[in-house]
Amino acid sequence: MSELGQQLREARLQKGMSLDDVQEMTKIRKRYLEAIEAGDYKVLPGSFYVRAFIKTYAEAVGLNPDELLEGHKQDVPKPQPESTMEPVIQKRSARTSSERNFSWLPTALMWTFPILIIVVIYIYASNANNSAPDKITPPTTQNEPAEPANKGGEESTPNPGGAQGDGGADQGDGEGTETDPGTDTDEGVTDTEEDPAKEQEGQVTVTEDRKQGKSTVFKVASPEGTPVKVEIEASGESWVEIYRGYNSQGEKLLYQMVNAGDSFSFEMDSQGMYVKSAYSPATVITVGGQVVTDGKSTSRLLLEPADSTTTDSDSTETDEE
Repeated sequence: MSELGQQLREARLQKGMSLDDVQEMTKIRKRYLEAIEAGDYKVLPGSFYVRAFIKTYAEAVGLNPDELLEGHKQDVPKPQPESTMEPVIQKRSARTSSERNFSWLPTALMWTFPILIIVVIYIYASNANNSAPDKITPPTTQNEPAEPANKGGEESTPNPGGAQGDGGADQGDGEGTETDPGTDTDEGVTDTEEDPAKEQEGQVTVTEDRKQGKSTVFKVASPEGTPVKVEIEASGESWVEIYRGYNSQGEKLLYQMVNAGDSFSFEMDSQGMYVKSAYSPATVITVGGQVVTDGKSTSRLLLEPADSTTTDSDSTETDEE
């Protein structure tokens, strides 16, 4: 250990400081401080840093750095000319300039991909718009009669009554053809008018009936003997429970956490159905194709057949759910 290093070490110990404390104060690495105390200046980056580090160390332990260096100038290496520092400075500046040259690359790449995507979408849309008119064909209907060819210079006119139009063509040909059934006859018109009535017979109606505890009771009316489809569509996370019957004591049909994209389908019979969604905004509940909700963040829906005579005690939901 050199005399200069011994003097620094004694001053440090008198102040009750460790090398870690000096490192924290001076920001000089601990191994450099140990080299200064040992007099092993080759560990330090250069002679310039030797004098600078010794001065900083001396100030940290309360010694006069100038007097310390003057008293031990024969032990401290002299600073080298500034020319020896030029390679270090040049390397650092070159590294800095190269970092600056490539700093724009991530930003350019970040903007290049969205621009390419927009250009591709624009080209695709332009091509689709240009080719769309070529694909348009005039609408036709199945019952529209084909326009007969002109015969004998007579001008043909469209006739909404398909049978009369065919009759005119028959006169020109000299032969009669059978009338197309179900187009202009009274029986065909009657069948067409009865179709909406038949569709009405198969509809399911869902009506909010009453509040029962935390549950909302909906009356479900459907054709006799026809099961009603109950569907669950999830757009997010929610805990969902479905039971057959009027409360959570019935047959368990679904009891799990659902995620976005999940869908489930069940059939409701005369026993009714109890549906609970812990986070109703993330689930869409449809009964017979109709969206059913109680407007709450946690939905508790009791689906009850319209002809049901269920008592309140049978369908009461426990408050613990």
